[in-house]
Amino acid sequence: MKAFVFPGQGAQFVGMGKDLYENSPLAKDLFEKANEILGYRITDIMFEGTDEDLRQTKVTQPAVYLHSVISALCMGDAFKPEMTAGHSLGEFSALVAAGALSFEDGLKLVYARAMAMQKACELTPSTMAAIIALSDDKVEEICDQLCKEGHTVVAANYNCPGQIVISGTIEGINRACELMKEAGAKRALPLKVGGAFHSPLMDPAKVELEAAIQATQFHTPKCPVYQNVDALPHTSPEEIKANLVAQLTASVKWTQTVKNMLADGADDFTECGPGAVLQGLIKKIDKEANAHGIA
Repeated sequence: MKAFVFPGQGAQFVGMGKDLYENSPLAKDLFEKANEILGYRITDIMFEGTDEDLRQTKVTQPAVYLHSVISALCMGDAFKPEMTAGHSLGEFSALVAAGALSFEDGLKLVYARAMAMQKACELTPSTMAAIIALSDDKVEEICDQLCKEGHTVVAANYNCPGQIVISGTIEGINRACELMKEAGAKRALPLKVGGAFHSPLMDPAKVELEAAIQATQFHTPKCPVYQNVDALPHTSPEEIKANLVAQLTASVKWTQTVKNMLADGADDFTECGPGAVLQGLIKKIDKEANAHGIA
């Protein structure tokens, strides 16, 4: 079965989408439609901006979404997903790919999400860190210990065996990195992100996102969408909407998602969007998995 997967924040790079824009009339039309919807020329930042401009949450999220969805739509007849999934932000791309959301509505929701998350980031100084080569159980144990001490630190992304991203206050993450290294982690690397995504510190963003989601028309997808919060396939619009809201503060269960997709018959994973991060993660989850970018 053909599975299409979509990356999240962090996959962006300056120049992303420029080839599509210049070589595909469909892509150019969709990019220009996005500029109109957003009220500014996001294509100028994507194609010619600086890394700093592109790293702003309110720019990064719609930029990655646009590159991902437009890449998929430009595949033409080769784009026939039998299941989809996206990592964090990528879940919105996956829903558009599966027909649960229109291109326009997906973009509007991604922008609403980005703006709400940006505001939440500004309320509390917070960050994330990647923990390499430590068991899930040990990472969770250290996070729980720090929470009992009054810090906010949680496991945010289960990316693949031996790679978990933690999320929380700056003080909590710094302390967590020390403890993770003491416990045997090969590396504990603070990430250059705007805040503590997929943690309780994103709770203030839920009200705005939920209002935007409830005001948006969702359709029954043409294929199952595996969602981050439970790693399970969903086709009910109401379940999908509730899971999108919950995703803001819940962990991204990517390892579990890929394992479930494989168990359900996925034998070909195509990553649509900037970079090749998900292909690498999928192969670390199952070295026999067939994962590639768009040909």
